[in-house]
Formats: sequence, C-alpha cells, structure tokens
Amino acid sequence: MKPAPFCYAKARSLKHALELLGQANGEARVLAGGQSLIAALNLRLSSPRLLVDINGLADLDTIDLDGDRLALGAMVRQAAAERSPAVIEHAPLIVQALSHVAHPAIRNRGTIGGSIALADPAAELPACLVALGGEVEIAGSAGRRRVGAEDFFKGLYETDLEPGEVLAAVRVPSATRASRYGFGEFARRKGDYALVGLCAAARASGDKLQDVRLVFFGVGLKPVRARKAEAEIEGGPFEEGTISALADDLDPLEDIQASKALRTHLAGVLLKRVVQQLSESGS
Repeated sequence: MKPAPFCYAKARSLKHALELLGQANGEARVLAGGQSLIAALNLRLSSPRLLVDINGLADLDTIDLDGDRLALGAMVRQAAAERSPAVIEHAPLIVQALSHVAHPAIRNRGTIGGSIALADPAAELPACLVALGGEVEIAGSAGRRRVGAEDFFKGLYETDLEPGEVLAAVRVPSATRASRYGFGEFARRKGDYALVGLCAAARASGDKLQDVRLVFFGVGLKPVRARKAEAEIEGGPFEEGTISALADDLDPLEDIQASKALRTHLAGVLLKRVVQQLSESGS
C-alpha cells in the first residue's frame, strides 16, 4: 500500500520544528527514525497533513551526564546508545534492553525518542524508562517541561505529549555502586516484539534489595509496575510465593499471540529469573 498524500518539511532547528507543528493545527506527525511511522503511513493507520522531519537536529542528538542523571537526546540512534561508553557505564539497563530491540538495521535508524514517544506497550524502552525512574523532557511553544515516566505513558500509544510538542530528551538516574538491574523477555523469534518482558531496577542495602521497581511490558496497554511483588521482594529473600503476587499486579491481555494464562505463566518465570539477576549483579 501507499500512504495518503501529505506535505513534507525538514526542520532547520527545534524552534522551526515547533513552528511547523503549530501551523498544522494538530494534523502533523514528527519523523525521527521512522521505523514505525513509515509502516503506519503505508498502511494508512496514520494520515497526517504534514510530516515534520527532525533528522539532522544536532541539539537533539547528544548524550550527556547532567549532574547525577544521564540525558539522552531524542534523536540519539538506538545503535549509538547501545555502543556509548556513557550509557554502558551510567545506564546499563538501557544497553541490556536495546540488544533485544528488533535487529541491527532497525536500531541503526530507530531513535531513543521515537520509541518512547510511540509508547508501544510491547516495546522495551518505555518499560526501561519507568523502571529507572526516568523523566521525559518535552519542548513546546511555551518552553520546556519535564514529566515523570510513569505519568508520561497514558495508555495504548497514548502519552502526555500534546499536539505541537516534541519529545526533546529523556533523563535517567546515573547508576551507582549500589544499583542493581535485571532484564528478560520472551518472544517467538529474536527481534520480535515480546510476548512478555520485564525491566527491573533496585538498590542493594547489605544483603537486601531496596527501592525495587519491576516493570512488565507486553502485558497491558502501557508499562505495568508490579507493586505487590516489589513489596514482597523488599521484605526479604525471594520465595516461590512471591510469584503469586503477580495475580494482583497483572491482568495480561489476550490475543492471537498468547493467552492470558500463558502470559501470566511467562511473567512468573521472568520474575524469578530477573530477581536472581538483581541479587547477583553486584557480586
């Protein structure tokens, strides 16, 4: 199929991009890596009047340590983030997750900001951002604002971005010696979207884990925190009974790929594996 007719404009700067979006009265889409958008255009799942290309905006293609937080510009390619010494050192969970995102050719074009802004509930990066307690920086005509990751994701492909705004960057707390991370997912084939996935972060305190954040993806309309399971893990050593807490935390979707029962079972398997990673990652 071919996309519906649209106008195209290449932004010269972020300010120019915001001006173009403002003139389109909500009928524009931003083109970053385009790995999901182009397919949606061709299938006519999206039919914008204007496509605003932000490729080439150098100020959105940076990786910087901002105090105790790592800032990744929206246009940082996923492959560049995966290889970045700064991301490897300060946000290793993101590196773990990126190795599961599609295939190298996709990651060479796909962007950090594009994946976050799309908010696909089966994607790895939105769940990572929530697990790390990160935030999203949004640019608009009135200036910039920051939104916590848990508040940014609203529902199925729905975020806190308003018409005329651009996701400019994401920020995550820099890893410390006490930081612990875990990641796992089940997919039918390597590179496919996950049937179920889990991103986890915690802080080691002696032989216990504190500030545990368990974020599942592929089970709901957005990243889902397993808060009861988090409390169980913080309360003491992992026990098989902890898996039963997922029954209160998760209500997995059912589709042609997997039943609710299968996703619930796989979530329990991942929980056990990932908690083991959290316990061992500092040893």
